[in-house]
Amino acid sequence: MANSHLRRPAARSMGKPSAKGLSSSNRWATLAMLEEDESVLQRDWLSNLPDDLLLDIIERLDVADAMRTSILSTRWKLIPTMLSKIHIIVGSTDNVQDRTCDAARANAYVLGATRSLLESRSTSPYTIHRLCMQFFLGDASIRIGQTVAKTMATQKVAFAELTILTEMEFKRCDEVANGNQFASFFNACPNTFSCLTRLKLENLRLGKSDFFPKLLRLCERLEFLRLDSCDMGYMSLLAVEHPRLHEIEILWCDFERVDLNWLPELTMLTFSCLNYLHYPLSFGYVPLLHKASISIVARPEHEMLKLSEFLGKATISNLCLGFGREKIWVKPEDLRELSQVFSKLRLVHLTAISDECDLTWTMFVLQGAPSLEELGIRVCNCPGISDEDNNNSERKDAGAKWEASDFKHRNLYVLRIFGFQSEDKFLDYAKAVMKAAVNLEDIYLHEKPACKVGCGYIPRQGDRYPRSRREEFLVRDRL
Repeated sequence: MANSHLRRPAARSMGKPSAKGLSSSNRWATLAMLEEDESVLQRDWLSNLPDDLLLDIIERLDVADAMRTSILSTRWKLIPTMLSKIHIIVGSTDNVQDRTCDAARANAYVLGATRSLLESRSTSPYTIHRLCMQFFLGDASIRIGQTVAKTMATQKVAFAELTILTEMEFKRCDEVANGNQFASFFNACPNTFSCLTRLKLENLRLGKSDFFPKLLRLCERLEFLRLDSCDMGYMSLLAVEHPRLHEIEILWCDFERVDLNWLPELTMLTFSCLNYLHYPLSFGYVPLLHKASISIVARPEHEMLKLSEFLGKATISNLCLGFGREKIWVKPEDLRELSQVFSKLRLVHLTAISDECDLTWTMFVLQGAPSLEELGIRVCNCPGISDEDNNNSERKDAGAKWEASDFKHRNLYVLRIFGFQSEDKFLDYAKAVMKAAVNLEDIYLHEKPACKVGCGYIPRQGDRYPRSRREEFLVRDRL
């Protein structure tokens, strides 16, 4: 990414690698035959490695290659029973093409790998330090879950992660059918959940209102939870209480509101939503929460939210707010209103701001967070939802007005602007921050990055910054 870095003079200083395995069956067979020759065996430094080093190498292979090592010798035959890190996955949540594959056939592969790898170590004394399972909801998923449950009951498993995929990631009309399948899976494999550390679910209707609390109670060791495109009926309420959850991701779900009622260990939150009536998220007892990323796509009819009320008593140090290239949904407030919720803020990023919007409204964040050390904004000029609907009757920053005031900020050291262009709007904003932040040390001006919101934008030549060294020098001179 091209960018420009400006630094004030005489500034104070601010205090699983990949390894390719022997994946060819011919190569494995060749090694097996060579090992029969004692003279070759003497030169087989790999087999003579200590167990811990040999395991570290084997655990970097995929499941199929790791299992093939058992043909090399009597010693290698025991390797699968000694593995401490087991990853059995199918598909990818980042690759839509994987959703067009035959899920039944993919699950059959996972079931075969699960049985051959986990059942072979039923009497193994070695602890499984990390067990990660990923498969499609559907055929064979119950048998996979039961095999995993049996392993958890008979083996020592320190860390267990379960990711349940659905065949069509974006076909939301399947949520009810997927939810019924998940309920059947849950009822058939309750012990699978009792030892889970991480759980990822997508595109599910989570049954009646008592089902989700029952699921959380059973997952008593859970530390990470992701719900992607889930609900309990359109615009339903989700209440979350758990004694051990450290991180929660609730992405594009159809809940009217999510209540984080009692989460004494929660430290990180990622939340995004498309539709809301009032405040889509509420914070109860979350004393350790320090990092929150909140993305809301607001339409013109949606009310603006006051962060002093929205964040409640949650005192966060790292805050990211996303606007989906749509209406600015936060209402600028003064220091008196923000004093509690912004008292610990050290890092703020404001992302996916439409290029229709002025930038001066963001100054209320700087004024309301006296301990802020880094401020970043990201401007997008790709089309938003309202553009696609031809609904541009109201400016996207209407109501986001900040009354300019002469204040000084003494702790901000870094300003980052993504999507920077040599326009007055950007330059005037940078100069306003420089005037207020008397100890500002670094300004990073980045070209527009590839879009992360979903439009598929790839940077074009006209969006680059700087386009030339001359342009960079001109911006430096103006600042």
